[in-house]
Amino acid sequence: MNLDGRKYVIIIVTLLVGIIYSIRLFYMQVVDETWTLRAQEIAEKRKEITPPRGVLFDRNKKKIVSNRTYFNLMMKESEMKNFDTVAFAKLIGWTREEVRERFKEIVKGEGTYRNKHTGKRSSNYQKIRAYPFLKEMTLEEIATIAAHLEDFPGFYEEVTSMRSYPYANGANIVGYLSEVYREEIDEDRFYKPGNNMGRAGLERFYEKELRGRKGIKYIVTSALNNAIESYADGKYDTIAKQGPPLNLGIDIILQAYGEKLLANKRGCIVAIEPATGEILALVSAPTYDPNLFIGKRNISKNYPTLLLDPSKPLYPRPLAAEYPPGSTFKLLNSLIGLQEGVITSESGFPCNKSVVGCHNHPSAGNLADAIKHSCNPYFYAVTRRIIQQNKEKSVFVDAEIGLNLWAKYMHSFGLGQNLETDITGLRPGSIPDANYYDKWYGHHRWAFSTIRSISIGQGEVMLTPLQMANVAAIIANRGWYYTPHFVKSIGQDGPLEQFKKKHYSLVDAKHYSVIVEGMRRVVHEPGGTGRRAKLNDIIVCGKTGTVQNPHGEDHSVFVAFAPMYKPKIAIAVFIENAKGGGGLWAAPTAGLMIEKYLTRKIMEKDREKIILEANFSGIK
Repeated sequence: MNLDGRKYVIIIVTLLVGIIYSIRLFYMQVVDETWTLRAQEIAEKRKEITPPRGVLFDRNKKKIVSNRTYFNLMMKESEMKNFDTVAFAKLIGWTREEVRERFKEIVKGEGTYRNKHTGKRSSNYQKIRAYPFLKEMTLEEIATIAAHLEDFPGFYEEVTSMRSYPYANGANIVGYLSEVYREEIDEDRFYKPGNNMGRAGLERFYEKELRGRKGIKYIVTSALNNAIESYADGKYDTIAKQGPPLNLGIDIILQAYGEKLLANKRGCIVAIEPATGEILALVSAPTYDPNLFIGKRNISKNYPTLLLDPSKPLYPRPLAAEYPPGSTFKLLNSLIGLQEGVITSESGFPCNKSVVGCHNHPSAGNLADAIKHSCNPYFYAVTRRIIQQNKEKSVFVDAEIGLNLWAKYMHSFGLGQNLETDITGLRPGSIPDANYYDKWYGHHRWAFSTIRSISIGQGEVMLTPLQMANVAAIIANRGWYYTPHFVKSIGQDGPLEQFKKKHYSLVDAKHYSVIVEGMRRVVHEPGGTGRRAKLNDIIVCGKTGTVQNPHGEDHSVFVAFAPMYKPKIAIAVFIENAKGGGGLWAAPTAGLMIEKYLTRKIMEKDREKIILEANFSGIK
């Protein structure tokens, strides 16, 4: 018996059978699309149930984003029998040509794909798949059609939902939804034609949480393809689960008040709770009503208008606008000077206007008074001591070492880098280092005298309003912060992990007390530049800033926190082209916001009236 021969015969036969099956499988899966379509047809026997999106609440449990029921008129071509185009057009109030064009639009919208093995290009449109023929119909609109759909097999109504905004505020925060594209459907099987997804703001960042989990209902059909019962009495069905609610740190009443104060102005307000990093208000002016972006029809109508508006209401100023911080930046240079030991709380410098321009005030004999008067020559001297510490004989090498050290401190305050918050569209600002100036002037060809504008927050230094508010929160906390964020809890799970981590600046806590005292003097003592932020019974600590604007009137800036001890709010106000310094417009605006948040009422009615009536938008 030749066992070896039999062994080889068995091996050859096994290999041949395997090759034949592999070729057949390849043909069925790749070449012959009939089997792919059959698999899709089987899949269409199950019905997906899309849950409502998760709702959004503010910090006081006020619902600020909810859902409202709408309807889509769905069509499935494989089930259409003896379709009467004229009658259907009459039912929905269209012409016959419009109905035909809509069919073409649906097919075209699905695009095509290319089989990489055969080179054949085919349409993504499938007759067995349901597509929305009419979208976003109200109950009244669908009611006039639904009773007659039995005359048009293949058409049926499907319940859907769209967003509703009880408060016409915070559009730049919550974002909006719009219909998914073909590419997005291909990338994520959660979506089907006609579904919506978040496009901006919190709707975009928390899309996967808000969209919830789809349910599946398996259908048994008759020979005529009519659904007659659930498969296995629903044993394999799954229940749709609504996305968890997002509980925000936003105070919608404060947000609305901030938008009211900045009406007819361009600028922003950012308020943060120092103890948690929760954003209380994020005002971008001018703004718009989020209800303008409910559904495709509204977006198509309103988006182009807002996009072309020269005042840029769609531009998220608090997150993306990079401004020189002006004199508010002196607080940080003071802290670095104290930490480096180049000054003390009792250091005094003359107000020498031949060095750098300044307003009229007595020379500051100590740091707190320098902050109160916002003395430019004083902080010029402080920053020069930080940058030029005489660690090297060469003034250029010495400046390089000093500036890189200075930049390292600034980065520890979250500056010159993106704050990794829970919204998109952030900019990092600019904190120049030695490499930055080397590109402009050459290596070792610049010194402090070249870059002195950084001492008063001008020149190459750029911060976003969110960063400015966070600096105020860091000082309020005496040296630490949580990354500013909007969502304090996803359902019952609390915030994301990155918002539970404390970040510390490189300046020791002991150095903050004199800065806080100086900020108190700014608001509460004669000669302070921020007296218009003063409130009865609340100690406000603040710092003004006037930002030079080469394109027009100067910008008005103010950062603050309150109360002085156990602070509950840190704030930054930036008003563009305000025709006055930080003490004239930004400071009283911040004072009103602080009063509104802490007391829920406004006693400074005259101050409020002046701010409300001010118009810096160029619109009469």
